[in-house]
Amino acid sequence: MLTRKQHDLLCFINDRLGETGVSPSFEEMKEALDLKSKSGVHRLISALEERGFIKRLANRARALEILRLPDAVKSAAPAKAAKDNVVPVEPRKVIEVANDVLDVPLHGRIAAGLPIEALEGQSSLSVPAALLGPGEHYALEVAGDSMVEAGILDGDYALIRKAETARDGDIVVALVDENEATLKYLRHEGQMIRLDPANRAYDPQRYRPGQVRIQGKLAGLLRRYQ
Repeated sequence: MLTRKQHDLLCFINDRLGETGVSPSFEEMKEALDLKSKSGVHRLISALEERGFIKRLANRARALEILRLPDAVKSAAPAKAAKDNVVPVEPRKVIEVANDVLDVPLHGRIAAGLPIEALEGQSSLSVPAALLGPGEHYALEVAGDSMVEAGILDGDYALIRKAETARDGDIVVALVDENEATLKYLRHEGQMIRLDPANRAYDPQRYRPGQVRIQGKLAGLLRRYQ
């Protein structure tokens, strides 16, 4: 069951493809649905993907594929003539998503060394939409070098998908004692939670489960070159 906005977006994309063969941009989708930001479009696309109406193509960073349409949309489409009692099947539509950017909240700096206070800021970071998968995201600027062996460097921007749970081996944002956050590998060690660095110069950190709260999982990185 789709929400009204999800249904309207799917129909808008389908109609535009039928008219021009070209997908609307995130900006056009935003205006058509009267949304306040392109982040809202991204959330709707993520929801449609999760419900099996569209699919992101892994080998084409800016492409989505329409897998199916709501019954009401299909029934409204004009019937095609059959030949020899064989009804042609309409090929699945591939839509090329424009190289749009989304503004995600930028919540200060996070330690990739010892934990530091997680800052809540009002600024944002522009991120190519193709880098973000399903879900709600935010960004943190990395401070420190304890994750260098995982390719995460001081000054990078970590793109975090909001989550409250994670599996062993995931790189997570862990809030320690409700006031300090760190970016580490998550491990369970007996009755303890171990936060592992990716730098042999640093030791693992061990905490009781009640001391650690997962706030998200690493979804990607942005790096600026001077």
